[in-house]
Amino acid sequence: MPSEHDEAAHVAALLRRGAELKLALAASPQPVLDVVGVCEAAIRAGNKLMFCGNGGSAADSQHLATELLIRLRGSVARDSWPALALTLDPAALTAAGNDFGFDEVFARPLSGLGRAGDVLFGITTSGRSPSVLRALKVARGMGVVTIGLLGGDGGPALALCDHALVVPDSTTARIQECHITLGHIILELLEDRLTERRG
Repeated sequence: MPSEHDEAAHVAALLRRGAELKLALAASPQPVLDVVGVCEAAIRAGNKLMFCGNGGSAADSQHLATELLIRLRGSVARDSWPALALTLDPAALTAAGNDFGFDEVFARPLSGLGRAGDVLFGITTSGRSPSVLRALKVARGMGVVTIGLLGGDGGPALALCDHALVVPDSTTARIQECHITLGHIILELLEDRLTERRG
């Protein structure tokens, strides 16, 4: 059994690794700004943002969609903005999985709900999730802008994304921590732009 000293060192190492990854992402802010611009244009045009992912990434999808629909910051007075997590409806998910296979659980509802000019965030820490890859492919065919929140080297998802934010690590937990941070940054800047708030 590890000693308390060993565990304390491990805690510190994990926190340092998370900080290092965020600093690496901070060195190249332009891709984040590009994503904010795409989302701003979509909402101003009356389009919606959609999110999909599996497991923890499904939870992140719901988290981020909720902050668009409801609010991110209580200090910002704004309207609800159109957002949808494709992970929310268990009846639709299980029907798609049963009738078409699990790879179609996001692509099938997306094909009915998505419109050209919408934005789809595909969230996959490996860049290899078949259901997310399929959704990104279908989205592109519909004229939906594709954004990836990815990990590692981006995997096959990278080629299916119009814009990608890639966390350069192979540990799922560290990647997810950065994904939610990136999501919060995107939404905060989006709130600032759409409400003409600064500071």
